[in-house]
Amino acid sequence: MNSHAPNIGQSHPQIRQLDSAAINRIAAGEVVERPASAVKELVENALDARARRIDIAYADGGKTLIRVTDDGHGMAPDDLPLALARHATSKIDGSDLLAIHTFGFRGEALPSLGAVGRLSITSRAAGHDAATLSVSGGALGPVRPAALSQGTIVALRDLFFATPARLKFMRSDRAEAQAINDVVKRLAMAEPHVGFTLRDLSGGGEGRVVFRVEPETGDLFDALHNRLARVMGREFAENALRIEAERESIRLTGYAALPTYSRGSAVAQHLFVNARPVRDKLLVGALRGAYADFLHRGRHPAAALFIDCAPRLVDVNVHPAKSEVRFRDPGVVRGLIVSALRHALAEAGHRASTTFAGATLGAFRPEPAQPRSYQMDRPSAGAIGRAFQAQAPGFAEAPVSGHVEPSARVEPVTAPRDDPEAEEAQSFPLGAARAQLHENYIVAQTADGMVIVDQHAAHERLVYEKLKAQMAENGVAAQALLIPEIVEMSADDAARLLGFADELSRLGLRIEPFGGGAIAVRETPAILGAVDARALLLDVLDELAEADDSRSLRARVEAVLSRVACHGSVRSGRRMRPEEMNALLREMEATPHSGQCNHGRPTYVELKLADIEKLFGRR
Repeated sequence: MNSHAPNIGQSHPQIRQLDSAAINRIAAGEVVERPASAVKELVENALDARARRIDIAYADGGKTLIRVTDDGHGMAPDDLPLALARHATSKIDGSDLLAIHTFGFRGEALPSLGAVGRLSITSRAAGHDAATLSVSGGALGPVRPAALSQGTIVALRDLFFATPARLKFMRSDRAEAQAINDVVKRLAMAEPHVGFTLRDLSGGGEGRVVFRVEPETGDLFDALHNRLARVMGREFAENALRIEAERESIRLTGYAALPTYSRGSAVAQHLFVNARPVRDKLLVGALRGAYADFLHRGRHPAAALFIDCAPRLVDVNVHPAKSEVRFRDPGVVRGLIVSALRHALAEAGHRASTTFAGATLGAFRPEPAQPRSYQMDRPSAGAIGRAFQAQAPGFAEAPVSGHVEPSARVEPVTAPRDDPEAEEAQSFPLGAARAQLHENYIVAQTADGMVIVDQHAAHERLVYEKLKAQMAENGVAAQALLIPEIVEMSADDAARLLGFADELSRLGLRIEPFGGGAIAVRETPAILGAVDARALLLDVLDELAEADDSRSLRARVEAVLSRVACHGSVRSGRRMRPEEMNALLREMEATPHSGQCNHGRPTYVELKLADIEKLFGRR
């Protein structure tokens, strides 16, 4: 028996009371997982002290030194020993654990750090002298006088020296430094009115500044927008939508990026509850659900969202690191996130990410820049029109000689120069169609530039939105096939499709079993016209196979609807008449989400005239 349970001895086991040093080291294993965890706890303490500037320094990825300096209200000399005692805190009185308005409240971080490292605290409160206190491996030193004008300096050296086994699980200095950087940036997003400086002292001396942001000014949204631009990048700020909504005393604010500004992973998703950075499955799932209609699998939205509510509506005391929360009514929170984000995306209309215009310009390879030669300034549109009219009586188009490569397939859209409708079309956001390239791309002229439209991607989104509207109203209209089409497949695939038959019927696709693995297609969505029923069924089958079983029925239906819409859109390689192209542009302007196709790719790219002229050295 003992060979199977070596920890059980022959005699009756004796219960012992662990000493405070062992207790603190065990607690440190829960609270301080790595150097970044220590930085998080110390910076949150500085924020709770109402600091306006926080300086963080580290060496060797935080393994040998972590130092946090703040200008907060500080501590009196008599408070320093209590600050290093377990479960001693100034943030709550213990009578109500649901009334938590600060980052910290457990009173475990400082004693835990002192138990596994060499910790020193130097602090000065208003009306008191500065003092310092050190603790090494749990051994507390005396309080001594110090020199400090304001605030607190906490220095942690040789993290985990008292528990050397933990050092074996540390990652490389670079990986630990990156984790510290991520923690500081998340806290900087949560507090835009606080300045942060992060330094790497590994090389000695003053080290190098890794990250710095000054305190932002202005109202909440202006300050947050500026801070996000500095932390997440200017491109995110340019392509982010303002989010502001409230439901049942729960308020949601922040910024969420357009679907066309998506990422290959979830690294650009930052969620906060009462300014506390969290990684909560409920919130991540709500964010993913809000974008489910716009992003292809493998792409992730970028967002910084802040949920504010009364402390009694959320429990932050469910995880030692306080990285997870539990809401009293999770359904309200999820619904608030999904509805607010979808409303903001709908209001964005046909807007697409600006990053694609920059990428398009970067793809051009102009000749090496030469010294600019003098040339006349570009005349105004009115001057050009008057010049054309003056030249019109004697104007004659010379025949174009030479061979035109047929693979170019440029279909010009001609219109009289004095056509008022053509001039008016240029004032629309997506302009007036001027040509079709390679029978797939529409080139339109706007008042201050040009637009290139992917006709298939754009029409795919338009058909999808029409199908959704039809389904929401009274189901998608179906057309019966004169002769049902029989599609052969495996028995498992047929069973999966037939199990979804009722939902497919609402989409205008009616199927029936035909024996074995065969399926008879009786009706197809009328809006698609003539379709390849076999190809449509296989696409639907792929969507059902790839869909997560935990997804809601509505999400799965919409995913299938997206696949169906692809079959009814204008195909690549089809020549379009001028009126068709302009009608497509006008419909895109009137349809929400038309800036991206059903897979999150852009449907058009806009180039400003000023950027185009730079390519030719005109500016």
